[in-house]
Amino acid sequence: MEDVDRTAWTGLAVTVVALAAATAFGLWRRRRDGRLHAAPAPAPLPAVLTELGVQEGTPATLLQFSSAFCAPCRAVRRVCADVAETVDGVRHVEVDAESHLDAVRELGIWRTPTVLIVDRSGRVIQRASGVPAKGQVIAAVAPLLEPASR
Repeated sequence: MEDVDRTAWTGLAVTVVALAAATAFGLWRRRRDGRLHAAPAPAPLPAVLTELGVQEGTPATLLQFSSAFCAPCRAVRRVCADVAETVDGVRHVEVDAESHLDAVRELGIWRTPTVLIVDRSGRVIQRASGVPAKGQVIAAVAPLLEPASR
């Protein structure tokens, strides 16, 4: 009988730890999802960005990585297209992640949707996984729209 009690307590402890870990992960992911954050040290325009359709000299490019059956990707497409239509100097480029696996690996894309904000010199300035708010995107591209002659 004592072995049954010990086994029951062990099972309960494992269940509690698993639930706590899953809850912590879910809260962390919800907090980060759709938030724009600074990209690691910006590097000059890699050739892969040019191949994907980023044009050097465009003040701000919203480079979106999507996949065919991704529902949040459609929401990101609407946000990015709306920003590109309403804000002069912003261009939206959507890329099918499944068709460009080498670029996905090189740019460190872990999931779809992911949006990279690229400046006029081809540097990835910010990135977001998930669905960013339209206001966040506009605020992120606004400093890039200032004249190039500083």
